Amino acid sequence: MDWSNVTAEDLIEALREVDWSSPPRPVPEFFSRFSFPRSYAKWNSRLKCNLYYYRTNYFILIVFILGMGFLRMPLAIVAAVMTALSIAFLNDSFASTFSEKVTRTVRQFSPHLAAKMRPPLTPVIRGRPSAKRSIHVCGRPRWVFVLVFSSVSFIIWLVSCGLLTLLWASAIGLLATLLHASFRTPNLKAQLPSGLICF
Repeated sequence: MDWSNVTAEDLIEALREVDWSSPPRPVPEFFSRFSFPRSYAKWNSRLKCNLYYYRTNYFILIVFILGMGFLRMPLAIVAAVMTALSIAFLNDSFASTFSEKVTRTVRQFSPHLAAKMRPPLTPVIRGRPSAKRSIHVCGRPRWVFVLVFSSVSFIIWLVSCGLLTLLWASAIGLLATLLHASFRTPNLKAQLPSGLICF
């Protein structure tokens, strides 16, 4: 695939829509065949190709570096999880899936409470469902969960004094990802046209 024609917006959109449950690439493959790119165009193409192809490995690498940074700050780990959840609730599919799974789990113990956790019915106008559909989590509007998790995470960040650690760990994780994606020679599978149908 010619990665030089793929824009950064296309890459970001493809990474939003991709199935993130795919297993990571093998470690020997991830840490083999490094070379210096010959031109800016080659570097740009290599960077996009590797970011897409090794996305799960880079995610694990960044989480590992963040985990190492917070090893001595357990309260900061809780704050990071709360922040991640507040950001994840902004994703429609995550919020809907989370709500369904929690409702199913609660239904096993208390069907009456599970009935209250159902989202309200969508309004029907002239025989068709309304186009404007709001996402509900456990029977409440999504913004309530985002606000609660964001507020709690902000308070925990302040109490734990872990913001500086978060900044350093994030910077190191992103730098490691950028360096690997820049110098790793693209895998042949990542360069095939069938490797990326969404572009």
